[in-house]
Amino acid sequence: MAFDGITVAAVVKECNDLLTGGRVYKIAQPESDAITMTVKQTSGTYRLLLSADPSLPLCYFADDRTPSPLTAPGFCMLLRKHLQNGRITRITQPGLERVIQIGIEHYDEMGDLRHKKLTLELMGKHSNLILVDEEETIVDSIKHISAFVSSVREVLPGKPYFIPETTGKCDPLTVSPEEFAARVFEKATPVYKAIYSSFTGISPVIAQELCYRAGLDSDRSALSYRLKEDDGSLLPDYAETAGKLYTAFRFLMDQVQTGDFAPAIVYEHRDGYKKPVEFAAVPLTMYNMDATAPYESISDLLQTFYAQKNAITRIRQKSADLRHIVQTALERDIKKYDLQQKQMEDTQKRDDYRIYGELLHTYGYQASPGDTSLTATNYYNGEEVVIPLDPTLTASENAKKYFDKYGKMKRTYEALSTLTLEVKAQIDHLESIATALDIAEKEEDLTQIREELIACGYIRRKGGAKKVKITSKPYHYLSQDGFHIYVGKNNFQNDELTFKVATGNDWWFHAKKIPGSHVILKTEGKEVPDRAFEDAARLAAHYSKASAVGKAEIDYLQKKNVKKPAGAKPGFVVYYTNFSMVMDTDISMLTQLED
Repeated sequence: MAFDGITVAAVVKECNDLLTGGRVYKIAQPESDAITMTVKQTSGTYRLLLSADPSLPLCYFADDRTPSPLTAPGFCMLLRKHLQNGRITRITQPGLERVIQIGIEHYDEMGDLRHKKLTLELMGKHSNLILVDEEETIVDSIKHISAFVSSVREVLPGKPYFIPETTGKCDPLTVSPEEFAARVFEKATPVYKAIYSSFTGISPVIAQELCYRAGLDSDRSALSYRLKEDDGSLLPDYAETAGKLYTAFRFLMDQVQTGDFAPAIVYEHRDGYKKPVEFAAVPLTMYNMDATAPYESISDLLQTFYAQKNAITRIRQKSADLRHIVQTALERDIKKYDLQQKQMEDTQKRDDYRIYGELLHTYGYQASPGDTSLTATNYYNGEEVVIPLDPTLTASENAKKYFDKYGKMKRTYEALSTLTLEVKAQIDHLESIATALDIAEKEEDLTQIREELIACGYIRRKGGAKKVKITSKPYHYLSQDGFHIYVGKNNFQNDELTFKVATGNDWWFHAKKIPGSHVILKTEGKEVPDRAFEDAARLAAHYSKASAVGKAEIDYLQKKNVKKPAGAKPGFVVYYTNFSMVMDTDISMLTQLED
């Protein structure tokens, strides 16, 4: 989701509500292209992050305290000189531009009252943080842009400050119905693209939301709503269509102007993760409301959204080497298993060769030298069988040849019967590790998975390296009826939960015939209601390979009936009597506890 003009409007409103009249207490520059400004207000102290990072420009109230360098950079020192102890007069946004201007008044070294504006431009790779004086002259900026870099505008000390015009776009807050229709419906592009390419501060997601509210197909050509294919005349329902879209557009702009924001994050389940995929400062009604999480503050939303996005990205990056090891081993074992299966199929003729040998011993006298076949009665079923012969060999020599083939195929079958089971067990084990990697949320979770791969011989421990301390713990949930439920994050934890934490009368849950976590429902000697069983089953479905599908068949039984075969892989168990239920993967109604 882009940090669009509507999100900026929500940030500006929040900043005005909290900072206007406050004093700039501290200024720090934790990153090369970001500053933090601590403001003291009668209602408390606030820490505002202003980032001009080209890949992720941001502005929000931050809770975390990123350490600053021991020596403050030059731009930070300049801001301290001009803005420290200054009073914030007003935070503004020109139109719906992605620009935040923080007005600050302060006394200079001569005792004169001066007014400055700290301007944050949130424009992707063109993002910048610029200090401007009352003459609209640039005092300095966090990034210097010379004429060699940009022919549109120089951002250098002493140069006049202005906001570059957005080519071909107009202010959505002041557009008339006629101009709106003319700009949108005369473009031979999808409607949503015609909207965001025509108006400042509108992102593609907001444009799609407007189409949804107006009941329009966002991917349909905007021009097709206006013109007929034959004579180019207006369609009869064009006025109604344009009216619906403008009404939705005007309603949204009125919300922005009145500060009626409702920040929310949209989530989806993918690859075992609950991933934040979109956010907006206004309701995104085109998404299922069950997939959205509302926030009181736009800063809380932004901090949560980017923290979760970064956490998922970081854990995926840190698990990349483990994923590569698991995937490589899995592909190798699957290829080996497929080859073994084919070889097993080839051994299915072994009994035919044995019978050919026996029949040749019995009826071989009927074969004449040079015969290429012998027809004989199979005394096992009374049917006639044609036995191919090598004409250069005698009947007894042909019989020996068939017995040799039979013996070789029998030995191959017996060997493969064991090998295929072993390889299939390795495949199941590796798939369970792959699922555990999808479930992992923290680095300590990956540490335990790495230890499992070392223990199973997939990774060598580096020379002299000691076994690391395991700090990862199973998930701990509370059911809707107050029962404690534990979920293993990996195979080591699965074994520990099932055979150390669980007692005989506790209930054990697992997704049927697919990789997933062991889930333990603690009974504590109480009668368990049906809803608690369903809650535990949901967790087993959620923390399994079926998470992306949305539902799974779950086996469940008392723990005392779950057994671990001698020498079995970590996490592998057997059971013979169980109940089953099909359950969805939605665990939003459950409370996760921090142990």
